[in-house]
Amino acid sequence: MHIAVFSQYHTNPDCPATSRHYTLLAHIAKTHRVTLLTTPAWKGQQLTQEFPWVPAGVEIREAPVPYHNKMGVARRALAFAHYAAWAVREGLKIDRPDVIWGISTPLTAAWAAAQVARWRRVPWVFEVQDLWPSFPIAMGAVPTALARQQLYHLEKRLYSSARHIMPLSPDMARYVTDLGIEPKKVTTVLNGTDVELAAQATPEVVAALRREQRLEGKRIILYAGTFGRANDIPTLVAAAESMAAAATNAVWLFLGHGYFEPLIAAAAARWPGRIRLVGGQARHEVFGWFALAEVSVVSFLGLPVLDSNSPAKLYDSLVVSTPVIVTNQGWTKALVEQHGCGWYVPAGDAPALAARLHELLAQPTAMAAAGAKGKALALEKFDRQQLAQKVQQVLEAAAEKA
Repeated sequence: MHIAVFSQYHTNPDCPATSRHYTLLAHIAKTHRVTLLTTPAWKGQQLTQEFPWVPAGVEIREAPVPYHNKMGVARRALAFAHYAAWAVREGLKIDRPDVIWGISTPLTAAWAAAQVARWRRVPWVFEVQDLWPSFPIAMGAVPTALARQQLYHLEKRLYSSARHIMPLSPDMARYVTDLGIEPKKVTTVLNGTDVELAAQATPEVVAALRREQRLEGKRIILYAGTFGRANDIPTLVAAAESMAAAATNAVWLFLGHGYFEPLIAAAAARWPGRIRLVGGQARHEVFGWFALAEVSVVSFLGLPVLDSNSPAKLYDSLVVSTPVIVTNQGWTKALVEQHGCGWYVPAGDAPALAARLHELLAQPTAMAAAGAKGKALALEKFDRQQLAQKVQQVLEAAAEKA
């Protein structure tokens, strides 16, 4: 079977990114022909050179479209449009696929997949990574009522035209079915984590990292991910500065890059040794940092649309026995409370976050128990190798129904 994959932002484990689709593509390409239509936007951000740019068996075609998290709204929109136009043209040139896999974000990548599917008369599967256009609209990136209306109409048309839909969380799936899409057409496939890479974060590796970073005797609180506008970074910085002023042995590590990097750097300069900006780490190295931490924070702004998120940092933390604090009121709150692997603190409440962390750091036994529960859950439910099988089954079923 030939599968064409429309994904604007491809990464591999050498990049400071989750690289979810690298694992999925590697699995699927063992038994099917895969053509990936993407861009090299992340290629220059590789921090190591331990992995091929694409998995074995994947044919790649790349559009020269740049992108960076710090881009403004206009430049992002131009990049989205440029890729979509190229992807349609390229999708009409490749050998006819049996099924097309369109991945948002952005929504325009899924639109391109749908157009090629229509012209080539093949089914397509829509993977929903974030709720577009609801997310950019909630962030104020779509200023006019007409543009918002058009995007919502486009979203509904894409859901209707897709043979099957794969949201990354149960809340996303509920959103889709609430629009009138049949539940049997929707399969939730969580973001998940790379269990094999996580296993490399052995106690010896973590101990060496602690020595290298001069963190012996310190209690580590970790935020790992994008420093984006949606991630509530100012609240984390305020909590970190509050804890630093309390003169505890806690150290906040900020691992990543993005819009609020200058804010974190300024705080680190004010509180050397208590707040540290580490920067991005390659995917295969990030698990050692999670394992180093006592607890990690999975934070977003208090916007309803963000409650549906399926953040990789949640899974990556749990798989190495590090419990989490979440600030979403949606399914992640229910997950950590049901399984006893984390805690909830309201978004935007820096004093509450600092207080909860002070409380937790005084309860090492409870923290260890929560971490053990999180690892058991991750191994059972969040392994991307298992999730890749689920994705492959959805794609195969969509092609068979054609």
